[in-house]
Amino acid sequence: MEKLKGKVAIITGGASGIGEATARLFAKNGARAVVIADIQDELGKNLSVSIGSNCCTYIHCDVTNEAQIKSLVDRTIEIYGQLDIMFSNAGMVSISNQIVVDLDMDQFDHLFAVNVRGMAACIKHAARSMVEKKVKGTIICTASVIGRQAVLQQTDYCMSKHAVIALMKSASKQLGKHGIRVNSVSPFAVATPLMCNMLEKEAAEVEKIYRPMSSLKDVVLKVEDIAEAVLFLAAGESGFITGHDLVVDGGFSI
Repeated sequence: MEKLKGKVAIITGGASGIGEATARLFAKNGARAVVIADIQDELGKNLSVSIGSNCCTYIHCDVTNEAQIKSLVDRTIEIYGQLDIMFSNAGMVSISNQIVVDLDMDQFDHLFAVNVRGMAACIKHAARSMVEKKVKGTIICTASVIGRQAVLQQTDYCMSKHAVIALMKSASKQLGKHGIRVNSVSPFAVATPLMCNMLEKEAAEVEKIYRPMSSLKDVVLKVEDIAEAVLFLAAGESGFITGHDLVVDGGFSI
């Protein structure tokens, strides 16, 4: 259980859902430090205490603000000396159906500020740190199975996740010469607090909706499954994998 022994990781959107599960898993796998970045201050601080202040720190960070992302990376380096893993996980879903002819451009701009601009800034500043410190680090982005498909609604969200995958692939090409690997993980629908709030349903109800869409009988996707995929991409077992989008969808997209 020490796949990340001695490593320092940042997880954006780390206070709940996939980010929380990944923070806990990284700590269990020997990470020297896990920095949880989020705008949910109470949740983030409580999670940090739960994991243990000796190896976990919470830092407030709004990914729509590049200065805060730079500060997040700088503070991590100041406290721990280096950055080995950036899990750029912060994101949001469409506020409304958002079909093309009815696009609300203000909502569109805000979603892209989080899902795309924020993701790009996280990669930018994490990579700059890794290059400067000569760290052969790993950057992982949260994309989505929707980043490979067309949709009947939530056009802005679909577009943003297509953009994340393109960003990841381009970054992997550009950063490979520094030994930095860049990959993404694309989950199927999972009952995170974000998803439950959007659908206004409890987790069990959300899972019941999406369970029949998987090819795997009686298997329900959990946030821990996504965390395991992220751990694989962060650890040495995936040392020759870069530019790859790891789909975790139980066969939904086949």
